[in-house]
Amino acid sequence: MQRSIRSALLSAFAALALTGAALAERAAPPVDQVPQAIVPVVAEVEEAAPAESNAERAKTQPGNNAPFWRAVRDWSPQSDTTSAVRGIESTVLIQPFVQYPGSRFATAGEAWRQVRNQWIIPYGSALLGIVVLAIALFHWRKGPIGQEANSGHAIERFTYFERAAHWANAFAFCVLAISGIVMAFGKFFLLPLIGGAAFGWLSYALKTGHNIVGPLFAVSLLIVFFTFIRSNWPRREDITWLRRAGGLFGGKEVPSHRFNAGEKVVFWGGVLLLGSIVVGSGLVLDRLIPSVALLRSDMQVAHMIHAVAAVLMMALFAGHIYIGTIGMRGAYRAMRDGEVDEGWAREHHALWYEDICKGKISARRTERPPSRETVVRG
Repeated sequence: MQRSIRSALLSAFAALALTGAALAERAAPPVDQVPQAIVPVVAEVEEAAPAESNAERAKTQPGNNAPFWRAVRDWSPQSDTTSAVRGIESTVLIQPFVQYPGSRFATAGEAWRQVRNQWIIPYGSALLGIVVLAIALFHWRKGPIGQEANSGHAIERFTYFERAAHWANAFAFCVLAISGIVMAFGKFFLLPLIGGAAFGWLSYALKTGHNIVGPLFAVSLLIVFFTFIRSNWPRREDITWLRRAGGLFGGKEVPSHRFNAGEKVVFWGGVLLLGSIVVGSGLVLDRLIPSVALLRSDMQVAHMIHAVAAVLMMALFAGHIYIGTIGMRGAYRAMRDGEVDEGWAREHHALWYEDICKGKISARRTERPPSRETVVRG
């Protein structure tokens, strides 16, 4: 029995083996139809063509100036091209990438342009416009400050030297402010009115005057600072003046010494702080600092600092100019003639007037006999 079962299993296994072999032989493709191994085909790379010139590139891709800028980037004194750039940066035609406050990460020249066009020009013009508008609205609503004083008794407020220093500085400031405004903002409000040719000549003339008058402004500013520093030292009464804004929006004016706290803010903030920044950066831009090699990046930073400080200085001095001319009765006469009426001194600088009455301060400091009676009644 067992032998018959074993014989049956062997017969079945043999049959399965023969059947599998037959099927495999039938499914196998002919030898000549066996796929060959996949061999990657590498296209032959043509040898790179020589660099195109800008003119050749313009024929195939108009407007693509890549060859020109590659030549600019790779320029060196040993190349067969020439450059108008001279000095220590003669080999630097495109500046490295930087990021100034308010700019994107770009070449230094482009970053400077972004700061100037996107921040200094729009916000600077807005600040100056707001200041002028605020002064105009104040004058329209309030009018000149103070009363007409004509007591017949004059007090000397400024000496000849003080007035000469002030007017020299004022003249230089006006020239610099007007020329600076035209150079910075003129193309927006003046160019459409007078045309490109006239605006070009005017801008060139103002730029030349700006560079010439700049050193005069620096010298006169230094003289003004040392001339008036003694009368501008902060005092305890200045806190009260600042807290009440000098009585500008109230009734009675807050008593002050020879210069009130508002004038001292102009002196320390405008003359000393902003004036020093404007003068220092201006000397860099004029290349008047000896033995200093200035790079283009130095000039760009100096220009941004100069422009910001100048705009703030003009905004601050605008209020000072307004009060000293049409904003306060009798103020312009003080700087024109050097004298003020006794009533004016009592109204606007009561503590200074009291010191004169007590003999702490002389009512006249010059040798010239007064044109009017210089008597102070106690």
